Amino acid sequence: MAKQNNRRRTAPSRKSKKKTSVLRKKAIQFLTVALLLLLGFGIIYHYRNGLAYYFSFKTNKTLDKEAKEKRLSDVRNYQVLEKNESKAIGIDVSEYQDEIDWDEVKTLDDDYQLSFVFIRATVGNDRLDKRFEENWLQAKENKLIRGAYHYYRPNENSLEQAELFIKTVRLEKGDLPPVLDIERLPENQSMERLKLGLRRWLTKIEAHYKVKPIIYTGERYYDDFLKKEFSDYLFWIANYNFYREKMEEDWLFWQFTEKASVSGIKGNVDVNIFNGDLEQLQFITKE
Repeated sequence: MAKQNNRRRTAPSRKSKKKTSVLRKKAIQFLTVALLLLLGFGIIYHYRNGLAYYFSFKTNKTLDKEAKEKRLSDVRNYQVLEKNESKAIGIDVSEYQDEIDWDEVKTLDDDYQLSFVFIRATVGNDRLDKRFEENWLQAKENKLIRGAYHYYRPNENSLEQAELFIKTVRLEKGDLPPVLDIERLPENQSMERLKLGLRRWLTKIEAHYKVKPIIYTGERYYDDFLKKEFSDYLFWIANYNFYREKMEEDWLFWQFTEKASVSGIKGNVDVNIFNGDLEQLQFITKE
């Protein structure tokens, strides 16, 4: 009679389990690093022209003090401008830009011609922009297509705000339509009351200037509160998202950055793209 084989199956040793766990952990780490590297290379490739501009390689400039001070936002700005090079480009200013040397306001970063400027005229029902009169006259002399905007305060009388704008702004042939800037939510009134006030301002301004005003606001504000009920108006939308590089078809203007530099202006400047070329921009100006 043969001997019975009494050998038992032995369980994996602790050492074997530990080795498997370490290998699995290393594999996960390797895959994570590989994915991050692929993502990084993808981003660098996508923004290659903007990065070249940022480091001044594109124009063969030396990395002088000015070049070193360029910010990461310049990479995205360059990318957006490159993708919209056929469209008209402009800026918007207010008293916050202080005194502007308008003779120098010609291009953005010495590469992109500026065609238009929006200038803040009034705020609420009682305040004039301190630099409006000077900026309004100088922009015209500098042969920029100009437009005036009103910063709307939700908790103040809409008709009084419209009256202040009318008293302050005299549109001439070649000027852009008036702009209503609405960014804040009301504190002591409902959204329905706010929308009624906006409609009253717009109606009064249109009756006076004989041209339909433009509405400026942020993209979220536009989507949540204005898009449906004010669909009979054209919009100027602010969106600074790093990953947005093209404007929507239903936007008339797109303010894509608040961190650009323009010769003749100290500090940061907002930059805007018109959804069309210069000839199309001239078509919407006052006759």
